[in-house]
Amino acid sequence: MARVILHADANGFYASVELVYRPELRGLPLSVGGDQEARHGIVLASSREAKRRGIKTGMVLWQARQLCPELVILPPNFSRYIDFSEKLRKIYQEYSPRVESYGLDECWVDISNPDVSLEDGKRLADELRRRARAELGITLSIGVSWNKIFAKLGSDYEKPDATTLISPENYKDIVWPLPAGDLLFVGPRTKPKLAKYRIYTIGDIANAPDELLSQRFGKVGRMHQCHARGMDESPVMAVGTETAIKSVGNSTTTPQDMSTIDDVRCVYTLLSESVATRLREAGLKGRCISISVRDAQLNCEACQLSIDHHTALAGEIRDVAMQLFTSRGYAHMLPLRSVGVSCSSLTSFYAPLQMDLMGKAASWEKQLKLAKSVDQIRRRYGTQIIQRGNVLANPAFSGINPHDDHVVHPVPFYAG
Repeated sequence: MARVILHADANGFYASVELVYRPELRGLPLSVGGDQEARHGIVLASSREAKRRGIKTGMVLWQARQLCPELVILPPNFSRYIDFSEKLRKIYQEYSPRVESYGLDECWVDISNPDVSLEDGKRLADELRRRARAELGITLSIGVSWNKIFAKLGSDYEKPDATTLISPENYKDIVWPLPAGDLLFVGPRTKPKLAKYRIYTIGDIANAPDELLSQRFGKVGRMHQCHARGMDESPVMAVGTETAIKSVGNSTTTPQDMSTIDDVRCVYTLLSESVATRLREAGLKGRCISISVRDAQLNCEACQLSIDHHTALAGEIRDVAMQLFTSRGYAHMLPLRSVGVSCSSLTSFYAPLQMDLMGKAASWEKQLKLAKSVDQIRRRYGTQIIQRGNVLANPAFSGINPHDDHVVHPVPFYAG
């Protein structure tokens, strides 16, 4: 049975949702952007009018204003976007139980059935676009194909409010001339590596010698080639399917630059508290600690270290983060604009703990009981009701609340 898969992408999702509530702004260049005062100042989504003026997602707000002085910038309202995302998924679920989210604004919908053709999929895509306009006031671009990769390419192919059918008969004409970077999972670092071998388009990936991609890029190279040839058999996950959590992390852009080691320690304390709390909430603990740093010129570095036991304690996570920061010499990057910390190599929180002669395990259990008590107080009175001394001593950063500000998005493609 040939599969029929749709990929629906809500056009300029955040901006489109805002225009539902602010119809007087229709026709104006509009962007949804982060908090410029808190320096989360990048463009998250834009209207068609803003895009025509060169505004792009990820652009710093001051650059966007230079390009378009009349640009209207609205702060994001994630609870509103999550609500619209859920309403979209409910519409999709009326047609199939196999609906897989890829972020808030994108979904794959598998309507495969012996009696359903790709042309039927195209007709359904048109119906979904009509319903999104009528019921939610937003537009969709939908790709229809026999695999997830080409369906996603189809939704990107023509915007806004369009349906693109990519079939076994036409995919070479539509897909292969596209730039290699348009193929899902071919990132900005892979593009120049492919270009070294004169691989510039998706067709070049498809037609490259098998051994070249396998030797130069390993399994990932072979995966890219299979995708370019339409040989993707990954399933669309059923509604309610959950993949295992692979890591728990937080990062933050601080209200002002971190100029000293004490500043960095303060922010890593805040982030580690959030990560540890979220690990305990998820019933997990981890042993691989990763950190990231970004300086005022937006140069980024990252590293990780595996410790000899699994932990869900903020103090241990913070200490490893600072150990990595100092041992890798990241102090030379000061002042810093943002930092992040995450914990992976996860296991169940209730996995047996290896006892030791030095009494570290007993100490860990004692600290864990204290952490659980703090969790209960914070759940009742708020996350910031209890803070560590070095955080309270630094009013420039003590107001950061990474735990409550963390937004969980739907499970992405290949997350499992």
